[in-house]
Formats: sequence, structure tokens, C-alpha cells
Amino acid sequence: MTHKIKLFLTDVDGTLTDGGMYYSAQGDTMKKFNTRDGMGLKLLQQAGIKTGIITGETTAIVARRAEKLGLDFLVQGRGFEGKAEAARAICAEMGITLAETAYIGDDVNCIPMLKAAGLAACPADAMPQVRALEGIHAMTLRGGEGCVREFADMILDHRFDSEP
Repeated sequence: MTHKIKLFLTDVDGTLTDGGMYYSAQGDTMKKFNTRDGMGLKLLQQAGIKTGIITGETTAIVARRAEKLGLDFLVQGRGFEGKAEAARAICAEMGITLAETAYIGDDVNCIPMLKAAGLAACPADAMPQVRALEGIHAMTLRGGEGCVREFADMILDHRFDSEP
């Protein structure tokens, strides 16, 4: 099966990050992002694919990361069905369907979006319920360790000619 992806969306915690929550003694929250994932998003953009984040949390850290990468879309504070609803709204704005969307996520709150996307993937260390989804492409890299880049490269290289 060949996929024509026009929109690439990703989760944050456990996908763009390792899922760890870092707190300083002063109460500051920090997240570690992988620069290779950022490059993967940039490469998708260069290929004409719109990019975005849909995440359950709302943080200034994620907003800064999205701005730094020049992402086309950022939707925060959406979990479970909210992610798929946000993606539908983005698709309507773009004049495309969810079948033209790729999504990568790692946990149960990503499942409705993973089921709705035309092309779905998860990090190697995704929750078992996610890895067990029909049609999911499990990456070899873990969350925060380049799995988004791996998925981006697979899309750019058109390596989805057969079922997962």
C-alpha cells in the first residue's frame, strides 16, 4: 500500500521525549528533546509535508519547541478523543482527510488518533496496548531517542509499500 502523506503529527511525552518529567529544586519543569527528531520534522517540511504536535499537556516548553522547529500546528491540552478531534480540525483547515495524515504516539491516550490516522507508528518502547494495534508501525528507536526521525525517514523514503 502506498501512502500520500500531507500532514505529520506527533505526540510529545514518550515520543518526542523519553517520557521523563524533570523538576528542578525551584520547581521548574524540564523536558529533553532529541535534535534528530527535530531534523526529521524539518526534512518533512522541506518535502512539503505540514507538521504539528497534538499533546495532552499544556506547557510553555512544548510551545517553545514547536516555535523553534517552525511547526505548522500546535494543539495542547488534548487527550484521548481530543487528539483525533484536533487532527480532524487541522485536516479540514488544510482540505485533506485523516487518510493523508501520519501520527506517532506511545500511550493509551494516543490510541484513538493512531486508529484514525492514515499511517500510524509508535516508539519501540510504546505501551503494549499501542504496539498491539492493527496496522501500527513499531519503530526500532525509543521515545526521545530518534523514533520521530525514524518514522519521518520511512515516510520520505516511501518505505510503506507493504503492511507492517
